[in-house]
Amino acid sequence: MNIGMLYSRIRRDEKLLLSELRERGHEVTKIDVRKQRFGLTEPPADIADCDLVIDRCLATSRSRYITRFVDHYDVPVVNEPETAAICADKARNSLVLADAGVPTPATDVAFTKESALESIEAFGYPCVLKPVVGSWGRLMAKIDSRSAAEAILEHKETLGHYEHKVFYIQEFVEKPGRDIRVLATDGEPVAAMARSSDHWLTNAAKGATTESIEINDEMRDLVEKASDAVGGGLLGVDLMETGDSYTVHEVNHTVEFKALNEVAEVDVPGAVVDWIESKVEREVPA
Repeated sequence: MNIGMLYSRIRRDEKLLLSELRERGHEVTKIDVRKQRFGLTEPPADIADCDLVIDRCLATSRSRYITRFVDHYDVPVVNEPETAAICADKARNSLVLADAGVPTPATDVAFTKESALESIEAFGYPCVLKPVVGSWGRLMAKIDSRSAAEAILEHKETLGHYEHKVFYIQEFVEKPGRDIRVLATDGEPVAAMARSSDHWLTNAAKGATTESIEINDEMRDLVEKASDAVGGGLLGVDLMETGDSYTVHEVNHTVEFKALNEVAEVDVPGAVVDWIESKVEREVPA
């Protein structure tokens, strides 16, 4: 197989995938998206020769547009453009989870500082304000008082990009100092880890400690439903424990797994490549 990898920077995650693909004898075409041009008819030569393309772009904007073009060229792409578009937008993410009956934190979206403040007051303190597009816990705020809310909303309203004027507000979920990341392929869990921190943010990118965690039946069911809701693919499903149950707060489409691979009992890149191989077999005519 010839597997293409769209990238702008090769991180540890990409190196793990590249190594596994090459060890199995597959041809790998690394495609630096910063050097490519995408037309309306013919694909770039590097993409045209691929049996499947894996999107590993860091920038959300690149990921969303490039996957559209690759799909337009009738080249299978992981993840598909609609999945990328849903997962990249926290509001759309919340909507599809709710539509699918997946438990997810109570959420409001508002478009003015005044209406956002009304939502915050209705949730009560603390609550959480997130950028509608973003990752690694950046620009997220736990709001503990009205004065803090007013200051943060004023700041966001003055930022230039229109996305900062979409106020995405959620209830604060009292979790036990950790959340859970499950890596899944088309809804089938590969491995899971708990991410723990004294800080309210428990992202691994923010320094949380990680440990392997067993996937129980309820988690497995929620992961399958959340994956189906966003269109399937190679996904990171994030859950929080709420007493004796769970809530799914996000599904990630360009999922990082190096931290999971360090603690999991399974070979994570090996499982991902197993899935990629089966996907090519299903989608590429013999």
